[in-house]
This record gives sequence, C-alpha cells and structure tokens, in this order.
Amino acid sequence: MFRRAHLSGSSNIIAKMYRISDEEFKELRNFVHENYGIFLRDEKKALVLSRFQRYMMDNNFYSFREYLDFLKKSENKEALTTLVNKITTNYTFFMRELEHFKYFKDTVLPYLKAKNKNKDMRIWSAGCSSGEEPYTLAMIIDEFFHGQKENWDTKILATDISEEVLSTARKGIYPLDKLSDLPNAWKVNYFKIYDKSNLVVSEKIKEEVIFRSFNLMEKAFPFKKKFDVIFCRNVMIYFDERTKNELVQRFFDNTNLGGYLFIGHSESINRTITKYKNVIPSVYRKE
Repeated sequence: MFRRAHLSGSSNIIAKMYRISDEEFKELRNFVHENYGIFLRDEKKALVLSRFQRYMMDNNFYSFREYLDFLKKSENKEALTTLVNKITTNYTFFMRELEHFKYFKDTVLPYLKAKNKNKDMRIWSAGCSSGEEPYTLAMIIDEFFHGQKENWDTKILATDISEEVLSTARKGIYPLDKLSDLPNAWKVNYFKIYDKSNLVVSEKIKEEVIFRSFNLMEKAFPFKKKFDVIFCRNVMIYFDERTKNELVQRFFDNTNLGGYLFIGHSESINRTITKYKNVIPSVYRKE
C-alpha cells in the first residue's frame, strides 16, 4: 500500500502525510466511547494523531480515514489492543496513594478476617495496568497473616483491557528504581534478583494474583460471586459522567454487603446517585 521509501524522511514529512478531520475524530471518539467507555475530548485530537502516525505508516495506511474504516470492521484483537494502548496512559507505581494501602491493611483486612468464616476473601484490582497494585495487595495480605493463611483463599483478580500491560504484569519484572518506595523487608521476602538492574516478583506472590483481560464496559459482569474489595483507581478519569455512574452501579451490584470500593484521589463519585457510603476520601463502602 504505502511506498515507504517516500516516507523515510523526517517526522515533518510524516506529519504532512496524515490529517484527521473533525468528522473522523468524531467517529473515532464515538467508536472508543461505545466500545471502551473512554471519552476523548476535542483537545485530544492533535495528541491522537501524533500517537497514530508512526503506526499508520508502518502498517501501510494511506490516510486516517482508511485506518478508521479498518478499525470499525476489524476483528483483529491486536489492532484493537493497539488502539487502547495509544489513547490511554498506563502510568502506575508501587505504593501509589499510600493511604489506601494503609487503610486496606489496618481497617479492611481485620474486618474481612473476622467476617469471612469461610476464609474466602474476594478482591479485584480493576484496571491493574502493569501489576504494581495487585502485587502490592498480595504482599500486604501475606504480611498481615504472618504466614498463617494456608487455609485462606485470598487470591486477587487483576484485570485490564490492555494485553500489553498484562504481559508486563505477568512477568513481574521491575527496575530497581521502581521499587525504591517498598520496605526493604518486602524486597528481600517477595522479590528475587533478575539481573543487575531488575528484580522479579517471587512465585509465592505471583501465585496470589490472577491476571485476566477484561473490558469494564461489559454490560453485565460475568462473575459468579461478589467481591469484598474492588480497587479501580485512576481508571474512571477517562470516562464521562454517565459512563462512570453506570460503572459504579455495576461495581455496587458486584460488591458484598460491607465491602469496599477504592477509587483514585483525583476521581470522584456522585454521592447523590451512588448507594455506596463514603468512609474516607476516595474509599466507599456498601452498607
């Protein structure tokens, strides 16, 4: 399709080759919103084009119109994953929003331990990105039980729409500088040396996290049991108000009585609509 020899010059040449009209951007925005709940604001138009230019050139698309038509009728999972990866920012780190983890350890876990007579804790990290959040939760749980959890099922479901970040999460390999905020005891007990620049999560902790691909825009969640804790932090910043309210309602319907929902500090829930009760900033409970 493309004659790449004509496109091998500078990024300015590439920029001249591709344009996205207002109508094309509107179509893309509607497609993304309908399928993934993500709302692309008008000011994101230039950013979207810049992120897709190299991809379109490498895959021989003549124009954004051609790429958009391909996307709308595509059953190519890799192409759809690429779309999601390019319109979202998978930025996270260990111990992000530390107050949440302290509350989880000091308040939530003691409550669940006393409540769950069947020794079954159901925890979901929704929008888990590259795995730092669910691995942190697994380490907190292991430390909380002091090695006395052999009869407990505390496995964490960790989901994301991006296969790329899930692949990174499953490997569990992290550079040393990303682990700087972790307690030294955790680095010793829950990680192993991978190479001179990286550590890898121990099998003991990996086995406590189940990674799955999942789109939060599914109209009905397929889970057989409800959750005691749902972490969905810094995900709803991409959603418009209606989508966010509908998602929070689905979370509520899939939360056990007494269970918790954690959202990002920069996010908010409409308290006049939700049935959750706000217990501390960005933490909600089903009562």
